Amino acid sequence: MGKTYSQLIVGEKAHFEKTIAESDVYMFAGITGDFNWAHINEEKAKTTKFGGRIAHGMLVSSFISTTIGMELPGPGTIYLSQSVNFKAPVRIGDTIKAEVEVLEKLEKGRVRLKTICYNQRNEIVIEGEAVVLAPKDI
Repeated sequence: MGKTYSQLIVGEKAHFEKTIAESDVYMFAGITGDFNWAHINEEKAKTTKFGGRIAHGMLVSSFISTTIGMELPGPGTIYLSQSVNFKAPVRIGDTIKAEVEVLEKLEKGRVRLKTICYNQRNEIVIEGEAVVLAPKDI
């Protein structure tokens, strides 16, 4: 996809979808150094209110970045800010759909986006807003 600032339309949406694999959780832990047992130790994680391991919240929220950087606005977009509210746990095997929607075109090429992640049951697991700098018109 990919659009410049002038091509963006308020209300348009794009999404990215991925199933969380066990390898995703372990690779994310290795890359970030976040080896919290809630993510990597099933026996200890069973003692939590979630009853088992959950994916890193920031791993799941990174799918928003994928959607913004690859789909809408797309390549060349620069993140300026992102709010993230975690609404429900994500488990290994869940399929996550990250969706962005253009809410408002601001001055100087900035764009305000609604950002939401859903699981395969259409439950919201993450919601927030982003402000990005859209690619310039040539």
